[in-house]
Amino acid sequence: MRIALHQSGVPGPETLDDAARRAAARGARLLLTPELSLTGYALADPAEAAQPADGPGPAAVAAIARRHGVAVVHGYPERGEDGAVHNSVQLIGPEGDLRANYRKTHLYGPYERAHYTAGSNLCVQTELDGLTLGLLVCYDVEFPEAVRAHALAGTDVLLVPTALMRPYDTVATTLVPARAVESQLYVAYANRVGREGEFDFAGLSCLAAPDGTVPARADGSSSALLLADADLAALRASRERNPYLADRRPELYPAWSRTDRTP
Repeated sequence: MRIALHQSGVPGPETLDDAARRAAARGARLLLTPELSLTGYALADPAEAAQPADGPGPAAVAAIARRHGVAVVHGYPERGEDGAVHNSVQLIGPEGDLRANYRKTHLYGPYERAHYTAGSNLCVQTELDGLTLGLLVCYDVEFPEAVRAHALAGTDVLLVPTALMRPYDTVATTLVPARAVESQLYVAYANRVGREGEFDFAGLSCLAAPDGTVPARADGSSSALLLADADLAALRASRERNPYLADRRPELYPAWSRTDRTP
């Protein structure tokens, strides 16, 4: 499956529409955009921009996906049924249908914790073109437990809209490829770039493959539309060569993710 990763500092439906048009013209089946790509990250009060999962913003993205025949992953502030505001991401299918909605489970820093409520459902998945796709958002991928949970649930390609800030470039350059190898899946990581409010975003969007390679990488200074392929046959071959999931011995570390015990 050909994936387009859109690195941009300009949010909004118009930007998504242009990126989807260009991605479809280059043969992409899926467009991945940055965290909160519908509204921007540095919102004074995300609650004012929040809307339900079927609100006008997601509806506009559905129309974009349908118009260009490409699946679109976009981020937005979601107002839940109980009124809580979540940092959320949706995967809209190429026919404009909602395939998945994920609420960020690991909130980063005082800004996010002040404005958002963490989600409680980690492994949100869907399928496209024979691949199982999973969703995380930015800080989520920095936890090995989150990525490993997706691997064990059968995710083939982990889609990660992000808003990685400087000086944490090493997350994009080192940690994301390591996650792909250790959990034997593709990690598609689309970042913001440039300044927005008090935040300086690092760019460096990439597709990291399970064999340790990085087939596509953007720089840290400019907008870009990257195209790279996630290959199911290559993924299966890599899993045979690197059987980390099969060779785990969970009986030796049953409490590895807990903080009140040492395994």
